[in-house]
Amino acid sequence: MRSYFRTGTSLLSLAIATPTLAESAAIEYADIERIQVVGEYTERAKIPGAATRLNEEDLEVFKYQDILRTLRLVPGVNIQEEDGFGLRPNIGLRGSGVDRSAKITLMEDGVLIAPAPYAAPSAYYFPTAARMQAVEVRKGSAAVKFGPRSVGGAINLVSRAIPDEFGGFADVRIGEDNLFTTHGSIGASGDHVGGMVEFFSSSSDGFKTLPGGGETGYEIEDYLGKFRIKTDENAEIQQSLTLKLSKTNNDSDETYLGLSDRDFAANAYQRYAASALDHMDTNHEQIQLTHQMKIGDVEVVTTAYKNSFERDWFKFNDLRATTDSCGSTSGAFVLANEHICATELAWLKGEEDSPEGAIRIRHNARAYEAKGIQSLVAFPFTTGSAEHDLEFSVRYHEDYEDRLQNDETYTMVDGELVFAAETALGSAGNRLVEAEAWAFFAQDTINVGNWTIVPGIRFESIRLNRTDWAGTDPNRTGVATAKPETKVDAVVSGVGISYALDDNLTLTGGVFKGFNPPGAGNADVREEKSLNVEAGVIYDKNGFYAEAIAFFSDYSNIHGDCTAASGQPGDCDIGDQFNGGKARIYGLEAMAGYAVMLDGGWTMPLSANYTFTDAEFRSSFDDEFWGGVVRGDAFPYLSRHQFTASAGVQNDVFSATFQVNYVSAARTQAGSGSIPEGERIDGRIVADLSAHYRLTENLELFASVDNLFDETYSVARRPMGLRPGKPRTIIGGAKFTF
Repeated sequence: MRSYFRTGTSLLSLAIATPTLAESAAIEYADIERIQVVGEYTERAKIPGAATRLNEEDLEVFKYQDILRTLRLVPGVNIQEEDGFGLRPNIGLRGSGVDRSAKITLMEDGVLIAPAPYAAPSAYYFPTAARMQAVEVRKGSAAVKFGPRSVGGAINLVSRAIPDEFGGFADVRIGEDNLFTTHGSIGASGDHVGGMVEFFSSSSDGFKTLPGGGETGYEIEDYLGKFRIKTDENAEIQQSLTLKLSKTNNDSDETYLGLSDRDFAANAYQRYAASALDHMDTNHEQIQLTHQMKIGDVEVVTTAYKNSFERDWFKFNDLRATTDSCGSTSGAFVLANEHICATELAWLKGEEDSPEGAIRIRHNARAYEAKGIQSLVAFPFTTGSAEHDLEFSVRYHEDYEDRLQNDETYTMVDGELVFAAETALGSAGNRLVEAEAWAFFAQDTINVGNWTIVPGIRFESIRLNRTDWAGTDPNRTGVATAKPETKVDAVVSGVGISYALDDNLTLTGGVFKGFNPPGAGNADVREEKSLNVEAGVIYDKNGFYAEAIAFFSDYSNIHGDCTAASGQPGDCDIGDQFNGGKARIYGLEAMAGYAVMLDGGWTMPLSANYTFTDAEFRSSFDDEFWGGVVRGDAFPYLSRHQFTASAGVQNDVFSATFQVNYVSAARTQAGSGSIPEGERIDGRIVADLSAHYRLTENLELFASVDNLFDETYSVARRPMGLRPGKPRTIIGGAKFTF
């Protein structure tokens, strides 16, 4: 028995987790299903609420290296592009807020993956999307099982599995702007031992241009290894132990300095001379040890993990001099007021020499570590006519963010930056934020006749500490200024329900509490809370799949987080957090797909998804993050309408897919009515095209065009000025499978 549904552009088949399948898959079934947010062997109609899994077939259609382009295939996901490559994505779910994906739970293989998920959740590290085998998204019903950030939902990236038999692949791609990508994997499994190694490397000179030349792209190297030992399949107690190791180096010549409106209109892909030295250097290391055990019907999955991340983003920060007419050293102010800040703008562009040391560039150097252990126990049992799948889980987690930052100042001379001075290490930030958390959840999936009922409860106990040292004390030997400890104990509960009206039509919905913890050192900030309701319908018949889910989120308190990336309207300190009071969000997610059978062995897959989101503040206030907000104001950086559709043709050797994505206009600051021109991100329509040709059984050729019609569009005004989306980019390559 199989249940078919479409996510993206291909027809996916999900096997229902029947007892026969569970027995045959044995210990691997626990590995795959229990730690994922959707799972490959789960019947979609039995998951209450919104759940989407993009399998390997979906991801291979366009071979996107940018997770933001991939997530266009999923309704209910809000994204804000930034660098055009998706290196540091901004993702929200159901209007939760997109800034650095800090309002959602991010995982890789079921383990929290943000650099410091509790102490500093902003995701300046994001796993390499191109090496993932699946991408899973849960909203609403994810609140109970996946935390700590449950207002919007959870995204889980599924890394490549150890193959059942010897095999692998080698993939090479080249493209415009000297794009060169190599990707390969090899692995095998025996009766008791299995393993795989994977390598991904990609580089590009970038699509933006500096006045004096120079690269504006990136270099990524990503290594992954998995090694597993396991018992016999017929062992009375089935067990496996899997070690996962990964290392990612990511260097990019990126900047936060955008363009003025006039310069964007003239050439959206130019960069100012003041950003010529901007560069981000990162290193991420991960180790996970996962033990799975199956005793009869009882499954236990335990994972110990440690993630380390270091970064130094050397980037333009602000000006250290100003003229009387401008009166501001803020880069954002200069770009938004070019008529009164013409001199300062000329310094940034390199058109005029600046006063000595007028350009300040900051070493945003930070170190992160996250470690912990989590265990899940599942007890399937039956009571009368009801089948239960009871899950209990506990997680102990520690993480920290360590800032030790300083500045360098430069003088603009003949269009080039000339070094002037350097401040002491720690003078631009000398802080340690630490977190310790216990998390527990219990959830029961109850199947009774046509009903699936999933009640659950989650408990989070969080302790946060922030310590600041003087900017003149990089060794931290002096007296520290400790902020009050932040303690949060929260109970999150909910219930999801699905009812099968017949074999093809299912009603689904649920009610869940949402919770996001406050940051450290913010004595007046309360946790973010919401009540989330969703209801919808799922239809699946004769190859046609459709679902529509309405959602409503009632916030009793919403957070604003001051980050360098957020481009806040006020003058807040990085790391500060603000209460936004009451708010409400409602909307609709819909998706549909059908594969039309054509003559001669050809098929035409069709799919579409649509998201409507309406969000507004329900209280009036004025603070350093949101600025002045009046009750009824709409959220910033949230488009009301999003739509993605694709159509293709395919047979056994050839396939081609055309995809179009529409995003409506968004405002950059809270407000009502028509959007002022200086606070507007225009709507856009962007089309992509891909084609595959199987030359032999093992060799496939691939070509794609991102932004087929070369649409020039803006994606943000934060943190400083307008920033463009990626222009038309042609990519070609070959994949050899063995």
